[in-house]
Amino acid sequence: MSVKPVVIIGAGLAGLSCTRHLVRQGVEVLLLEAQDDVGGRVRTDLVDGFRLDRGFQVLQTAYPEAKRQLDYTALQLRNFEPGALIRTNGKTVKMADPWRRPTEIFSTAFNEIGGIADRLRLARLRWHVTQSTIENLWAEPDSTTFDYLRKTCGFSTDMIERFLRPWFAGVFFERDLATSSRFFRFIFRMFAVGDAALPADGMGAMTKQLTKEIPGNMCRLSTRVESIDGRFVRIEGGEVVDASAVVLAVEGPEAFRLTSGQIHSPDSRSTTCFYYAAPQPPITESLLVLNGDQSGPINNLSVPSNISPSYAPKGQALISVSVIGTKENESKELELEVRRQLRDWFGSDVDRWLNLRNYHIRHALPAQPAHFRDGGSPNPKLAKGLYRCGDYCETASIHGALLSGRHTAEALLVDLGIRES
Repeated sequence: MSVKPVVIIGAGLAGLSCTRHLVRQGVEVLLLEAQDDVGGRVRTDLVDGFRLDRGFQVLQTAYPEAKRQLDYTALQLRNFEPGALIRTNGKTVKMADPWRRPTEIFSTAFNEIGGIADRLRLARLRWHVTQSTIENLWAEPDSTTFDYLRKTCGFSTDMIERFLRPWFAGVFFERDLATSSRFFRFIFRMFAVGDAALPADGMGAMTKQLTKEIPGNMCRLSTRVESIDGRFVRIEGGEVVDASAVVLAVEGPEAFRLTSGQIHSPDSRSTTCFYYAAPQPPITESLLVLNGDQSGPINNLSVPSNISPSYAPKGQALISVSVIGTKENESKELELEVRRQLRDWFGSDVDRWLNLRNYHIRHALPAQPAHFRDGGSPNPKLAKGLYRCGDYCETASIHGALLSGRHTAEALLVDLGIRES
């Protein structure tokens, strides 16, 4: 009599993390993925020699769970320079990290964004998040990020609007900075103590690394689950799998569908990413470019090939442009707006840029507003034999997805009576 497998629905970061953890303990797993490859939102497409991540993403090297689960050396990480370039009032100014680039402290101090008092507030904030433990940061009072920056930290309107808002709008995929201040402090700590990095082969290299320990016969791609009934999983086409347990490692809206509303799905934050090929990069630095004027569609821009040359063929540059929100039905019009703004920033050279591909990511991140975690992380076990994992269960991040997958695997192992080796 064959052993009933644990069926894991979804091969994104959380599902892969959960699967690998179970496989290491000898558990029979069947991983079902609706798309044609693993990775979920963390995939990299190869287009005409360019590596296109599905939406602009970075790995924060200080993420505790990423350090635990990923082999950074094998990923050949390439780091962004700490800081940012800010487009404002028709020019580009640099906001360097004076703690990491002390030689640029004077140019940053007098770049006309915010004032000296704001620099002192940044220093206090940095000291606070780096001296506190992660656990203590999460235990602090919660509010919106905007209220925390304005009322608690005391940053000026100018500092928030031209630097902090575009920076964290690109992290949270929402401009109002309504995201939890607890999450903000956690992310700010990650920026302060680690690097923002890209794997040499693209962000998808992380998911490929996670799959190396998962036998190929345990994963079925292009397999969409129609419904679940207890431990029976019905696949589109009529096949039914009898599982020993079921793990929902899908995005919140899909988990809501499969459980007929038993799982509450948080709102989704969305983004649209435009990729361009260019003969030369518009900037030479390995820095993120922020829209400090809050006008036009662009929130931030980067040149991934400046950070990792393998992102583009030799002699060409890859440019990534991020817009907050998705406008899939207005793709052509939005691309024209983006190109007009790029031309305003970088001149007529933009006319030579080739639009390689656009990604409209409706469920880029789960919303995590103030007080979203007042009751702690939700229980990974929903009912006997039914579990869940995903970034919406922890934090809207690579760290949160990996951590949630591991926590769910650990809970399942306890229920299976398996002691981890």
